[in-house]
Amino acid sequence: MATAQTLEQESNPWEQQAARFNLAAEKLKLDAGLWRVLQQPNREIIVHIPVAMDNGQLEVFTGYRVQHSIARGPAKGGVRYSPDVTLDEVRALASWMTWKCAVVNIPFGGAKGGIICDPKNMSRGELERMTRRYTSELIEFIGPEKDVPAPDVNTNEQTMAWMMDTYSMHMRQTVTAVVTGKPLNMGGSRGRREATGRGVMIICDESIKKNNMTRENTRVIIQGFGNVGSNAAVLMHKAGYKVVGIGEWDGGLYNSKGMDIAALWEYRQKEGTIHGFKGAERADTEELLITDCEILIPAATENVINSGNAHKVKAKILVEGANGPTTAAADDVLSDKHVFVMPDILANAGGVTASYFEWVQDRQGYFWKESVVNSQLEDIMVSSFEDVVRYAEAHQVNNRIAAYMLAIDRVAYTIKQRGIYA
Repeated sequence: MATAQTLEQESNPWEQQAARFNLAAEKLKLDAGLWRVLQQPNREIIVHIPVAMDNGQLEVFTGYRVQHSIARGPAKGGVRYSPDVTLDEVRALASWMTWKCAVVNIPFGGAKGGIICDPKNMSRGELERMTRRYTSELIEFIGPEKDVPAPDVNTNEQTMAWMMDTYSMHMRQTVTAVVTGKPLNMGGSRGRREATGRGVMIICDESIKKNNMTRENTRVIIQGFGNVGSNAAVLMHKAGYKVVGIGEWDGGLYNSKGMDIAALWEYRQKEGTIHGFKGAERADTEELLITDCEILIPAATENVINSGNAHKVKAKILVEGANGPTTAAADDVLSDKHVFVMPDILANAGGVTASYFEWVQDRQGYFWKESVVNSQLEDIMVSSFEDVVRYAEAHQVNNRIAAYMLAIDRVAYTIKQRGIYA
């Protein structure tokens, strides 16, 4: 049984990221100096944000922005609002963004931001004031050539619209390329909202081909029915996969014959919950993670597959829609069980890839058809899948370590080419 210290480390996303990074760097025989450079973020910013609340009180919120690397281009990464945000979590997410952008070979480094708050208990006005003050505190550190934020947990198109407007007011001109994930009429990209879920489906398609399986005979369980999980579910159901389970934070649904996901989507839009849907039985989300299926997609939060339940996972393929859903300790167990794991830094990279397309379109002032966005996204995801699997086979490592090795190699090579400014 794991010790208390091990369990604490297992739940710390920064420790999880570091464990994978160190193993991949060791296998790459990475130069000791570059190891030290890439081990830590370039910059960590902490801001304390005073906000006038609707009741007349002043509250002070703590916000973070961590820029892990800008070696390959501007930093890129989301902003999350949650009571559970920690600096270690934001550090880990920033570093994962560096590796994610390198795996799919787009010209960004990694960043992440967050504010410790409970948005469910805040009014629209309070959220707007907090967002604008947070943006103004970061004004010299963000920008189309510096760091490009995007939506994440509990943030959305509206949050990005406020951030873009605040930045533009300071610049005295409209700067659409400062953030991605914006509303379409403000320089957003067609296909961006569905892109992470679509990328997950593309990786599932490639995974079943690799494992000689077909969509029609593939049962899928998805943990999380937010942006990523719901779009993946809708697209995969339409493509012919049998989605048998959907898990949410407050319980899930299961139907061994497959669910009508289009009907579930409509029901959730109308009722605000998946519960009460007639096309499936109520199920425990924790149990769904270890229920028999061909593909398991954790698409919600970190550390849901860990040393406590990894040995019970029955899926043949694990495709990570969320960031950090599997702990380093669980990796070893899944590897022994020969589960085909597609790691987060590849599997959910559809979102940042489409964000890259949005950034390109904003800078050009020319916008693409949705079919072009989806086609370009598929090209990048498929070639990245092939790169990772080839790397895994060549170096005799699992897919996760292969993805890290490939990413670290690309970033380290760029740093060596650029040299260290002194």
